[in-house]
Amino acid sequence: PGSPSVLSNVLLAIEQHVDWITDCLQYMADNQISKIEPTHKAERDWVRHVNEVAEDTLYVRGDSWYMGANIPGKPRVFMPYVGGADKYRQICENVAHNKYHGFSLSN
Repeated sequence: PGSPSVLSNVLLAIEQHVDWITDCLQYMADNQISKIEPTHKAERDWVRHVNEVAEDTLYVRGDSWYMGANIPGKPRVFMPYVGGADKYRQICENVAHNKYHGFSLSN
């Protein structure tokens, strides 16, 4: 959720995911960090951004699993990122470049 994976070429998406996670794990090892988790603010901001980008599409108008409609009572929230794999990659690279801004890092 929150990535363009299901809306893009799967190989392109998984390659980006694996590269980012591998680089993150290397950063953690190099800096003796054993725990990483997103901050609540970063989570809320990302979900809001994903939904804002999707707002001008037809995806949000239908009742599909993209909106969580397959689970009764689940809030309507758009899950994949429709801003494009290239923009998503740049966002992820910026997070890593800024020492994983939006994440809490600890031992």
